[in-house]
Amino acid sequence: MVVEEQLPPVAAKNKSTAKILVVDDEPDAIELIRFNLNAAGYEVITAEDGEEALKRARATAPDLILLDIMLPEVDGLEVCKILRRDPATSAIPIIMLTAKAAEIDRVLGLELGADDYVTKPFSPRELVLRIKSRLRRNQPNETKADQIRLGELHIDIPRHQVLVQGKEIDLTATEFKLLTVLAQRRGRVQSRDQLLQDVWEYDNMIDTRTVDTHMRRLREKLGRAAKYLDTVRGVGYRFVES
Repeated sequence: MVVEEQLPPVAAKNKSTAKILVVDDEPDAIELIRFNLNAAGYEVITAEDGEEALKRARATAPDLILLDIMLPEVDGLEVCKILRRDPATSAIPIIMLTAKAAEIDRVLGLELGADDYVTKPFSPRELVLRIKSRLRRNQPNETKADQIRLGELHIDIPRHQVLVQGKEIDLTATEFKLLTVLAQRRGRVQSRDQLLQDVWEYDNMIDTRTVDTHMRRLREKLGRAAKYLDTVRGVGYRFVES
């Protein structure tokens, strides 16, 4: 059994037009997830192996991909890596589904570019909430036009663009929001718990190492501009101006 419970259907007024690609090699698991996502108002596309997942992702441009790690032919980690390298799919949010509880599997998925992970068995209510949260963060904020410039670093929030010495840096949606939140609050220490709430939008406590993993990857991408991201030992992180 993949899920713990099924969600009741929601009212039509809550329907969403978001398109979710569900990738899992277990037909029963796909149907259970499809039922709950349809009940929440999402359009569901499915794939049962890695090769099919890559084809569907490129052909349908889903708003989010729910990706199982254990897949035949091409596993979920490899699919995630390929999607992140392809400019056409690099910005699509990815939530990994895994029956593996080991920390190394979760960390590896995040290192390869996944935005989040859910360990089986899971509650469909939690899954739907995480999907809603992830999609909400990807919506453009048209009312807030802001430019942050500091030395060689330029953050263009409306365009969702980061430049270092004039060169564009390819960030995932989560990495961009993490950098933006810290830059907007520069000089102030942000705890890992606070960042989980403001960047990942989780009300309940989850593994704070998620923040550390994304921060490490963000620093690697920023190169020399990573000097603006300061670690406050035992507390969290802050954006410094010098």
